[in-house]
Amino acid sequence: MKINLPDKFRPRLIMTSAGVILCAIAVGFFKCSLFGVDPFQCFAQGSWMRFMSHVSYGTYYTALSFLMLVLDFFLDKHYIGIATFINMFLTGYIVDFSEAVIHYLVPSPSMTVRILMLVIAVVVMCFASSLYMTSDLGVSVYDAIPIIISNRTKKPFRFCRIGCDLLCVIIGTLCGLLPGLGTLITAFFMGPLIEFFNIRFSRPFLYGQKQVNAESSGGKEK
Repeated sequence: MKINLPDKFRPRLIMTSAGVILCAIAVGFFKCSLFGVDPFQCFAQGSWMRFMSHVSYGTYYTALSFLMLVLDFFLDKHYIGIATFINMFLTGYIVDFSEAVIHYLVPSPSMTVRILMLVIAVVVMCFASSLYMTSDLGVSVYDAIPIIISNRTKKPFRFCRIGCDLLCVIIGTLCGLLPGLGTLITAFFMGPLIEFFNIRFSRPFLYGQKQVNAESSGGKEK
């Protein structure tokens, strides 16, 4: 039986895999910077610490992702794909591993190093999110939600992302995980930064700059 693969499957798969791995590594940098984690991790880690700290974070993250996967399936299953399952089963464990490695290499980071870690975390996470969103082989169970909301309400993605991120921060805070500078930065700027990388790198990488420019010009004419 012949399997029909999506157009440009190989670059899409590369973008998906790189995006998921880089996103998890970015969370490791967030945690080691001690400036707070990104909004979804604030929610996930806050609820883990509050209710399920007797199991590993990787296991809890996988279980939480499965519950959100069910929600995404009923809202819009188009966004469930290879990337969704790679993210669901690997992210939590890669976060644990990357945090341990970074902490081993830099056990007592200075303020300057912490700030550098925070900058790396924000930039890498937004770049990684742009990669696997644009690859269209599925996105993480959380990233799918603001995309679906944006599509249904016709509101700009960046605003829907900010709203979802703020809700995660509130829930995480209520669970006892106080947000930090990194949390606030990502809550307000992840949406716009992801869109920046979509336009400047991910879409041109997958489709070619000429096609992206042509579609952009056509959209303006409309």
